[in-house]
Amino acid sequence: MKRFSVRRQLALGTAAVVVGASALIWSQASAAAAMSEGLLCDTDPNQTFSLTAEDGYVSTPDGNSIYMWSYGNSKRGFQLPGAILCVESGRQVTVVLHNTLPEATSIVFPGQKAVKANGNPAQPQFDTGGSLTSLVQPAAAGNGSVTYSFTAGSPGTYLYETGTDIDKQLQMGLYGALVVRPAGHSNQVNDRADSVFTAGKEYVYLLSEIDPDVHLAVERNQPVNWATSKSRYFLINGRSMPDTLAPNNAPWLPSQPYGALVHIKPYDAVTNPLPATIRYLNAGSVNYPFHPHGSDERVINRDGHPLQGPEGQDLSYQKYDLDVGPGQTLDVLMDWRDTEHWNASTNPIPTQIPAITDQLLVGPDTWFSESGYLGTKNSVPANLTQNNECGEYYHIAHSHALEQATNYGAAFGGMMTVFRIDPPAGCPNQ
Repeated sequence: MKRFSVRRQLALGTAAVVVGASALIWSQASAAAAMSEGLLCDTDPNQTFSLTAEDGYVSTPDGNSIYMWSYGNSKRGFQLPGAILCVESGRQVTVVLHNTLPEATSIVFPGQKAVKANGNPAQPQFDTGGSLTSLVQPAAAGNGSVTYSFTAGSPGTYLYETGTDIDKQLQMGLYGALVVRPAGHSNQVNDRADSVFTAGKEYVYLLSEIDPDVHLAVERNQPVNWATSKSRYFLINGRSMPDTLAPNNAPWLPSQPYGALVHIKPYDAVTNPLPATIRYLNAGSVNYPFHPHGSDERVINRDGHPLQGPEGQDLSYQKYDLDVGPGQTLDVLMDWRDTEHWNASTNPIPTQIPAITDQLLVGPDTWFSESGYLGTKNSVPANLTQNNECGEYYHIAHSHALEQATNYGAAFGGMMTVFRIDPPAGCPNQ
């Protein structure tokens, strides 16, 4: 029996790690402290944001350092992915883009209507020969800027991404997430009452990929050979496994602030009746068939629109494998239900856990409780450091295209994370 392990001792408690001074207002948390888990929003009372297109580096779990571009909050600097912008439906949004890159760049907001650039309709740009240069008005290279504005549309999740030299700039990291909330209902995904989720149990999974050869060529100001391009790293929120499990703002990942650990308790009609929500976005070039082990998810929104019929009929559906296409977004509700009610004394599992000598316990770290029962923790060999706190479950969640679950071909990496399910009473330090 294999046991899941990681190469780092990760701090998974509730204490927030804050790196440096920040102008960020965190969603669903006090103004004085950042959350270590879940969605971190950039918000503003006037829904006005300043982003800077700039370069920097991100790290990978195998020790590589990758040159990237990104849309960082102008007061914080480079980060991957771009800042998560959270706004309210029906209100005006203003995004000022400053460009420090050596070439022009822009932002398009798929799914938003009547977008303006510097007060004029956002529209394709052409050179003097009639060739398309950008899908919208760009910010010039070096020190250019452009101001985009629009009225936030249907509640849900949207990509924002470059509209200039898209193949290269998207690969280089020019993308981010836009979360549009229903007016007056911040804990609903859309305007439907059945889209309500547990406050604080909101997660973003922005999926993407990296071809390090492309990034090296751009860093060296060399031509990119797209004919031989092949992605080697696959990311959730700008991180690869096991870094996906680290808390938000982990100090050893200064340019990759967003974690990807889902942390919930079992469904209970009285004490925990509402699900969590996960917002999936694909900023890559291929489909990402993403799924968790041990739980379906209910798809309720696609590309920022509720799945419903012409008379408001509920057309949401349960899905085990979510095939997220390039440029697509999916919003899902997710809970975990203890349908068998396993109990070591009154309802035992009919099979025995193998003896220690027959198990592959990869150390020094393990998240296994040496028990199959939620909330029950047994002893493990003395030479192992155990991360399991109170008999909680850890379910792997990953892309089912297995090359996407690797770090440059090394397995148990890439587009992978875990869902943590605590016992109903919780854990001592949670």
